[in-house]
Amino acid sequence: MAELTDPVVDLVAALEHNEVGALELLEAHLNRIERLDGDINAVVTIEPERARQEAASIDTARARGESVGPLAGIPITVKDALATESIRSTGGAVELRDHVPDEDATTVATVRAAGAIVFGKTNIPRWSGDYQSYNDIFGTTSNPWDLRRTPGGSSGGPAAAVAMGFTGFEIGTDIGGSIRVPSSFCGIYGHKPSFGVIPTHGYLDSVRFHRNTADVNVFGPLARSIDDLDLLFDLLAGPGPDDAVGWRLDLPPSRATELGDFRVAAWLDSDFSPVDPSVAAVLADAVAALEGAGARIDHERRPDLDATAAAYDGAALIGLATAISDNDHREGAAGETSHRSWDVRHRERGEIRQRWAELFTDIDIVLCPVSPVPAFEHVHDPAGSNWANARLADFGDRPYVETMFWNTLIGSAYLPVTTPPIGRTTDGLPVGIQVVAPYLHDHTALTFARRISEVLGGYETPPLARKD
Repeated sequence: MAELTDPVVDLVAALEHNEVGALELLEAHLNRIERLDGDINAVVTIEPERARQEAASIDTARARGESVGPLAGIPITVKDALATESIRSTGGAVELRDHVPDEDATTVATVRAAGAIVFGKTNIPRWSGDYQSYNDIFGTTSNPWDLRRTPGGSSGGPAAAVAMGFTGFEIGTDIGGSIRVPSSFCGIYGHKPSFGVIPTHGYLDSVRFHRNTADVNVFGPLARSIDDLDLLFDLLAGPGPDDAVGWRLDLPPSRATELGDFRVAAWLDSDFSPVDPSVAAVLADAVAALEGAGARIDHERRPDLDATAAAYDGAALIGLATAISDNDHREGAAGETSHRSWDVRHRERGEIRQRWAELFTDIDIVLCPVSPVPAFEHVHDPAGSNWANARLADFGDRPYVETMFWNTLIGSAYLPVTTPPIGRTTDGLPVGIQVVAPYLHDHTALTFARRISEVLGGYETPPLARKD
């Protein structure tokens, strides 16, 4: 049988060639979680019976020669920030401890319609509001590469589950790095799409089921290969039910195909958020390897903007730009934001997007760090108050909030970012890189990430996934 840590495209091929059945593949995932998830705590809700029925139906349909979807028989978990019909969906908040939605998030409905089998949910921080993944309902999720460390957040449970082979793929959300950081920390692939390209209906960031869209929030895939990202992005991209009556999506092809044809800028450090030497060495080696393979990389080009202000603006969108009160940060942020201040920031974001657009007139890709540090040791405040003042003791006691800079810098500009793994630190911790492309040029980011993987390699199975 195919390995559960194989890419989804390989698992699909195994199903299509009758090398494994859908029910057999589902049971293998359930058994793997039971054996290996105890120390990691990535999968927090499992509903196997409906999944078994769906898998059996797919096996029957295949045996009869009936047409099935492109993901038919692929077992998946879903981030607990996304609503799943008839499966508990908490948003990581005690207020929704027993919340069972009566409809799926649009993206969940899309992958179900393609034949994916949803059997569980994965852990997140409360209201998806942290770069770690722990909450008062399910506890802490740990990194498959080092249990002392976080898998990132807010899609930490999803990223750990993908890395461990507990799920075929995941769908994450990203405002300030929630796809990109966990992908980097766990050594997998993630894609933060251009804003508005993938529907966000069904996002649980309050006690109600959302139809409206946050200013910069996006949904995107997490996976073990660039082939998987391509497959999932093409499946998920398009208007949601409320928009489909009036528009269609027609994204441009990649600006280039071959490595040497891309015009690339490398922005690998900043005085505002200095990159730790352990990460800087991996980034430098990766860029040098790309140049050795023929990439044309400009080490001086930057968008003409105040990077600190842009990062602050992105942070303000998620209520993290100033010290966070003892109350939930979204409640605090909402209370402090007047219409006038929102309007000022909205105009500032327009200026930031314009500066990026000007850079992209003769640059195709910008390479940036995902985080100034690799996966850090768990930083938990038992009182649940003001983690914005926390420090990273294992990285020179630097401020916790510095980990936001490289993500929020891009967050308000609507830009697509693919995050491939590029190597590991001398301590064995994975490091990814942000492959940033112009707005709506998702295929440019995905294609360059493919070229990176051809030069540097990609996903590696973490040690804890090799137990069996």
